[in-house]
Amino acid sequence: MLRFPDLLLVFAAVVSLGQAASAQPFDLGREATPEEIAAWDIDVRPDGLGLPEGAGSVTAGEEVFIEKCAVCHGDFGEGVDRWPVLAGGQDSLASERPVKTIGSYWPYLSTVWDYVHRAMPFGDAQSLSADEVYAITAYLLYMNDVVDDEDFVLSKGNFAETRLPNEDGFFMDDRQESPVFTRTEVCMTDCKETVEITMRARVLDVTPDEAAGEPADETRDQGAAAPESTALAAVPEPAAALDPGLVAEGEKLFRKCKACHQVGEGAKNRVGPVLTGIIGQPAGAVDGFKYSKPMAQAGEGGLIWDHESLGAFLADPKGYMPKTKMSFAGLRKQEEIDAILAYLESTTE
Repeated sequence: MLRFPDLLLVFAAVVSLGQAASAQPFDLGREATPEEIAAWDIDVRPDGLGLPEGAGSVTAGEEVFIEKCAVCHGDFGEGVDRWPVLAGGQDSLASERPVKTIGSYWPYLSTVWDYVHRAMPFGDAQSLSADEVYAITAYLLYMNDVVDDEDFVLSKGNFAETRLPNEDGFFMDDRQESPVFTRTEVCMTDCKETVEITMRARVLDVTPDEAAGEPADETRDQGAAAPESTALAAVPEPAAALDPGLVAEGEKLFRKCKACHQVGEGAKNRVGPVLTGIIGQPAGAVDGFKYSKPMAQAGEGGLIWDHESLGAFLADPKGYMPKTKMSFAGLRKQEEIDAILAYLESTTE
């Protein structure tokens, strides 16, 4: 066993050898090749510098998004569980519960493209091709109402022309020029005698709707002939003649639904059932679509999708019918519900 003085001698010898070695080059490694540097240099600037060649449409982006992104972010970008919300939130930044999304908060489209390219999908980062990233980015623009055309194609050529709504909401940090930083003498006069708490941080949306790990209640919908309507304002029955303006607005709003539903001639069941002629039809009655158990039971119990019942469902799907397969969070504005209903009414065969 080494005694303490012997340990000190060993330590001194090691230090001495380290000092001698530091004077000599280690000859470890080599310079990175241009190809290796290019593989790491994948950032994209707001003016588009760094973008690869490629292009992607809204339609193609919808398909890729549903396949590779919706499991975390939802079919409509509403976010699943605690995964980030990607759509909506416009005009909410000044509210008590701001929703920071690509459409409401992000300043530059290059940040969207760069992040999707660099870090997504979760667990399989950088597996997307350039065309797939362009397509997903185009679809996110469409979901956030930045572009209106389903045929829109995003490419390196038009990338810099597409601007996000909140770009002007950001500015350079000028605090270094403020008197707090430029002042050379510290002021210690006229200070407050006491410090009082005038407001507190607000915890935003951190409590799950159900306790973690708690099994879903399989019995709460059993025997329910038709779900009771939530305490929402009843949607008025439409006039005999549909308002063309309201129908047109509903058709525009229906793009939020197209990720899952189709209407019109040649429509097919997708993630959700075909909605052609849904007004006045029993719930859970579209041929060839596998409904959730509560929806099927509701239809068997006599639920008819009239303006009142369907309007309440569109306002709060999971509140109106717990355990429904529909992941959409719901329409919060009555005028949007009226417009969607008018559009669906116009599709009746």
